[in-house]
Amino acid sequence: MLMLVDCSKCRTTLQLPPGAQSIRCAICQAITHIADPRSGPAPSPPPSSSSSSSYQPGHVPPSAVAPSPYNHAPPGQPPHAQGRKRALIVGVSYRHTNHELKGCINDARCMKYMLTNRFKFPESSIVMLTEEDPDPLKRPTKYNMRMALYWLIQGCQPGDSLLFHFSGHGSQQRNYNGEEVDGYDETLCPVDFETQGMIVDDEINTTLVRPLPRGARLHAIIDACHSGTVLDLPFLCRMDRQGKYIWEDHRPRSGMWKGTSGGEAISFSGCDDNQTSADTSALSKITSTGAMTYSFIQAIERGHGATYGSMLNSMRSTIRNTDSGSELSGAGGLEPQLTANEPFDVYTKPFSL
Repeated sequence: MLMLVDCSKCRTTLQLPPGAQSIRCAICQAITHIADPRSGPAPSPPPSSSSSSSYQPGHVPPSAVAPSPYNHAPPGQPPHAQGRKRALIVGVSYRHTNHELKGCINDARCMKYMLTNRFKFPESSIVMLTEEDPDPLKRPTKYNMRMALYWLIQGCQPGDSLLFHFSGHGSQQRNYNGEEVDGYDETLCPVDFETQGMIVDDEINTTLVRPLPRGARLHAIIDACHSGTVLDLPFLCRMDRQGKYIWEDHRPRSGMWKGTSGGEAISFSGCDDNQTSADTSALSKITSTGAMTYSFIQAIERGHGATYGSMLNSMRSTIRNTDSGSELSGAGGLEPQLTANEPFDVYTKPFSL
């Protein structure tokens, strides 16, 4: 199992060779020593919690279960997730910082409401991370996001439907192994990214995409800047304004397979890798939302969710038809994107969560 670790100095995500106990960062040359993944302390849950979710990364004696695949994972295996539908919703507002966003917690609430009411996701099978949650384990820190991503995929079986929604900042960093077409890795920014670093697309792919078994389905809805290929899925649907499309091959030149283990993975993202997304009140006219999350929910509510093609066209139309003088006019030609584990006909494949 591939292990990803953060450089102890510059926080760049590094791929640790099997069996290695230390690794030198190619960027800052610092040496990071690796501890046994089962030996690190994990945050203890509060004495009582009002949450109904089964997600509780509390301490389990390491001798009782197999080690976790990540050195940042808490000792032992997370509890078994409930139900055949499971969702992780992350809304990061970066309150009281220079990076503050207004609509991300609104996005998280709206997504949870839609999943429980329209798509019948059990509330007990939804984990939501936001800064407004008093539970320290439910704040969108890098540690908690990593644990929740692992919770989402663990125990996944054929027939399961998984969903990952993120609303917050996205960014890029130089890729030095030649596996990115544009030379950059895409990243998601936890609330503590300035001190703990960002979550890189390689890690998201390794955690969520590659273990997905045949017969299981994963949808990602990523409302962030530079998010076009943030799951590192092999194929990107390049669609023009008339709705004509081709599938671009984004498989690494090294030949490394970054698809699933037979399952189906599809991602809607807020914009292309070289674009910035938008946090705006121009769409709802009432409150701030992420442009992509709003347009995604509106496509479903307006009955445009029959196929993936109709979804993508509806989302783009909602954003494009916003008043040209609005806050979106400077959003870098904002165009939601679609990536997938394998190409398909977007106008015949039914959309379903």
